[in-house]
Amino acid sequence: MAVAAPYSLRRRLLFWLLVPLIAIGVIALLDTWREAIGTANAASDRVLAGSALAIAERVVVSEEGTLEVDIPYVALEMLTSAAQDRVFYRVDGPPGTFITGYDTLPLMPAPPPERAQFSDATFRGEPIRLAALARSASTGVDSIPFVVTVAETTIARTQLAQTILLHSALRLAVLIGGAALITWFAVNASLQPLYRLRSAIAERSPDDLHPIDDRVPGEVRGLVETVNSFMVRLGAALSGLRNFTGNASHQLRTPMTIVRTQLALAGRAKSLAEAKAAAQTADTAIVRAEHVLAQLLLLARIDAAASDMIETTSVDLTTVTMEGVADRVMEANAAGADLGFEGSEPVAIRGEPLLIGELVGNLVDNAIAYAGSGAEITVRVSGGDEAVLEVEDNGPGIPPDKLAAVRTRFSRGAGADKPGSGLGLPIVEEIAELFGGRLTLETPASGKGLRARVTFPPASSPADKASDDTVVG
Repeated sequence: MAVAAPYSLRRRLLFWLLVPLIAIGVIALLDTWREAIGTANAASDRVLAGSALAIAERVVVSEEGTLEVDIPYVALEMLTSAAQDRVFYRVDGPPGTFITGYDTLPLMPAPPPERAQFSDATFRGEPIRLAALARSASTGVDSIPFVVTVAETTIARTQLAQTILLHSALRLAVLIGGAALITWFAVNASLQPLYRLRSAIAERSPDDLHPIDDRVPGEVRGLVETVNSFMVRLGAALSGLRNFTGNASHQLRTPMTIVRTQLALAGRAKSLAEAKAAAQTADTAIVRAEHVLAQLLLLARIDAAASDMIETTSVDLTTVTMEGVADRVMEANAAGADLGFEGSEPVAIRGEPLLIGELVGNLVDNAIAYAGSGAEITVRVSGGDEAVLEVEDNGPGIPPDKLAAVRTRFSRGAGADKPGSGLGLPIVEEIAELFGGRLTLETPASGKGLRARVTFPPASSPADKASDDTVVG
């Protein structure tokens, strides 16, 4: 499966912080350019309108009844503050009557009102700004309308807008640069806990699986807790693996040695009977090794379930126990024991069916192995406040001072000469604890034998009513 290429969290953070900042700066510059054009036009248009008004005030009616104008050049000088700009004007009388000025200077598309109107045009190949003002001159009897048009090139306006834009761009560049620098340091400072965490983990030895307790931000705390939980589970798994390999090595060494010895004896046997006897002893040793290995694998599974999460369901303890007893009736008869079962009502518990079956099987197998020939073994299941499984026999039992010892792995009580691995009761106890149960060992009221009692919380307890997917770990 292809592995996705790694990416830099720092670069991603800087990208999402700086790119929008730069985009906002560009938008601000565009808006500034629009405002600069408006500001330059507003300032220059007032002067242009003033010039048009000054010219309009010098338009009079001559004795012949025509319009005359004495151009006040001071009005045009107001527009020559920028030497590179050129100024143009024209005065027009009634429609179609040109009075003075540049007769090719463009006119407004529509007759302007008495308030100055502005527009952009082109004159002699250059962009210009026009201002037109409509007025009328009185003859005493009537009035003659006229229009004053004043224009100037736009060089000064453009330079003013560019100056405003340049100053704004410099300020924005300083602000964006400062913000980028602050963002860079802020991102690096914010990522330092991650770098420290990486270094702390990298410096650990492979066997160091204790939880990480470095101080980290709240946003990373969940990740650290997940890693800590994983290391706890990994530690438990490694411990279980070491226990399994150690136990397997210890417990399988003896039967394997027996097998090799018997095979060697069979090879040197002088008769078929001697060879068969050696092979039979080797086969018995292999059977014991298989039993020990099966028990060790079951313990490994229980350890894994205890260190991880295992799904539980509602299990009918009565049905599982009846099946376990039925599977071992022939084995009990071969051992000379009378195996019976008491209980008929369903008793529900929370558990995992296969592991509950292993618990029942180990209890019954243990009773068959150690109760002895002629013993009676009774298996009971009852309900109530607690679900109870009992396996009682009237065999030799276990001395009170050894009841605690037989709960430990590979410890065996009376009958150590009989086949077994010393794992049966420890397996029962660990499975019971996995599902909230407990194992007690006691001598029956008759004073003979052993009663193994396992109690479970019933499936109808409040903790189990919430969902059929309850998990334990």
